[in-house]
Amino acid sequence: MGWKRAIVLGSVQFLMIAHFVQWYLSGRTLSPVEPSEAMATLKDGIVNTGTVLFAIALLSTVVLGRWFCGWGCHVIMLQDLCAWMLGKVGIRPKPFRSRLLMFVPLALALYMFVWPVVYRIAIAPYVRPDLKWPGFTTNFIVTDYWQSMPGVLMAIPFLFVCGFLIVYLLGAKGYCTYACPYGGFFAPLDEYAIGRIRVTSDCEHCGHCTSVCTSNVRVHEEVRDFGMVVNPGCMKCMDCVSACPNDALYFGFGKPAALAKPRGDAPPAARSYDLTTKEEFAFAAVAFVVFMSVRGTLGVTLPLLFASGVTACVTFAAWKAWRTLRDENVNFHRWRLRTHGSMKPAGFAWLAMTSVVMLLAVGSAAVNTMGFAAVWLDDRITLPPEVVFSGNPVVLDPPLVQTAERAIALYGAASGIRAGGISILPVAQGTIDMRRAWLLSCLGRYEEAEPMLRQTIERDGTNERTAAALGRVLRGQRRYDEAVAWYEVTTAAHPEWRDLQEEYVLWLTAEARTVEAITAARSALARRPDELMYMRRLSLALMQLGAGPEIEEGIQLTDRTLEIAPNNPFAYRALSEAYFRLGKLDESEGAMRKALELAPDDWRIKQALGELLIGVGKAEEGAPILHEARQRGVTSSP
Repeated sequence: MGWKRAIVLGSVQFLMIAHFVQWYLSGRTLSPVEPSEAMATLKDGIVNTGTVLFAIALLSTVVLGRWFCGWGCHVIMLQDLCAWMLGKVGIRPKPFRSRLLMFVPLALALYMFVWPVVYRIAIAPYVRPDLKWPGFTTNFIVTDYWQSMPGVLMAIPFLFVCGFLIVYLLGAKGYCTYACPYGGFFAPLDEYAIGRIRVTSDCEHCGHCTSVCTSNVRVHEEVRDFGMVVNPGCMKCMDCVSACPNDALYFGFGKPAALAKPRGDAPPAARSYDLTTKEEFAFAAVAFVVFMSVRGTLGVTLPLLFASGVTACVTFAAWKAWRTLRDENVNFHRWRLRTHGSMKPAGFAWLAMTSVVMLLAVGSAAVNTMGFAAVWLDDRITLPPEVVFSGNPVVLDPPLVQTAERAIALYGAASGIRAGGISILPVAQGTIDMRRAWLLSCLGRYEEAEPMLRQTIERDGTNERTAAALGRVLRGQRRYDEAVAWYEVTTAAHPEWRDLQEEYVLWLTAEARTVEAITAARSALARRPDELMYMRRLSLALMQLGAGPEIEEGIQLTDRTLEIAPNNPFAYRALSEAYFRLGKLDESEGAMRKALELAPDDWRIKQALGELLIGVGKAEEGAPILHEARQRGVTSSP
């Protein structure tokens, strides 16, 4: 069946490439047909193509068994290709067998697909009361197809490690057995599948089936002992069926593996494993350290599926190094690592390589652990930026001061060596410096935050986040003229930085620097005259801060924005307020009614209409509207 399955898996690859090309050429396409996309459904209620695919795969597994892995997974194709290529040069990787590490896929699956639900239901009500369930929506057609996927520089090493290297080290289907989170669900469901590889009385237990199985299943023993294949690693590739010289094997429906009982009086053949019980726990700990070393917030950060593959490979290398030190004779494929107690050059090389990798892993795990702790402490400082950088910041309570200082210290320790930390491997130094500068600002230590940000800008260049942070620190020190100069230079150099421009104008507005606010908004629109956001910001500045002709100009500009985006209730509300300032009460009322028509459930707009009607002498109509709005406002408040 190998050539048939190769055609099917090759077709899957072709469809994936065609999907990408169609999106690249048209700009719109189906959302990624990838099971991990189902996480968006569990976290945010967004049903997409990946959700449908994963649901179909799971439900069909209960009937057909673990077929999707063998016939629909592109990583399986890479693993089979690697095994085939190695076979051509005379290498057949021996399967690595561990009892405890086989639960890694299940742990990853629970983390990806169960933890979000548990967090939202059992934890968020206490720590994130603002996290409300948004309800279910659909998102089958997207324009940002590649948003949730890694870039090419990450994808190529992922395919090499998880499609090739892991097979060379751990044997065929090594990634499926020890790293794939989807297999964490497929394997348990396979236990209850009624579709299985079964046997007739023509079986002679010759072992041909086991010799061709690429899923490392001892087929001849299982059909002898149970009358069917019960191992959940079986991916229904059908190679064993086609290889049977007596046609004794077939795919059929009947009793699931969970209800299978041994045939005859003899006990089933015991499964053999490569690790002792003590080694199982020891190398489970090694796997945890390695996983932490590549899954961080500040240090080395690999995508989950890539991280799990790297973890499996490094854990195997560590186990083989241990066995090289312990055992008299150790081989790896054609390499003799140790013979009759004598260490060979390949053995020394393996030990040296593994030692370096493990030292880096331990260091990276320490950095990532400190990073997790720093972020956890950092998240407890919830001051609004407008308070921190107001020029009159609040004084934190002593416990929060200690929390901020501990987070700053942990961020510092997690930094690179050149920045005074312990990390040898690259870290997100820019992010670390930004967070330290924020915490220093919360403590009122702007004079320490400023040089840190300037050093970051000098080292990494200016981006929108660092530009905004430096502007805020200058404002916090009441160096307003310098802040204005900084905003002017950076917004002029980067007119595409919309958030920075918005923050600049809002700050000038809050500081009652009316002329400067209007001038800044006008300059932004002049640089990008077709930018809708800049039109809106200037129109609001003119209508709210201007007088006479400026208000009229703002109204005209708002009308222009409504030609581009006509269903904006907040634009009509702003128009209503502008007309009211000009004394045009009928136009003001008409604009507010239009706003309420577009947003009938917004109690704030309803309240504004009620107040307007009362203000123009229509109290009988306005009072009930105002009363209803205030009641809605009370019920909608947290």
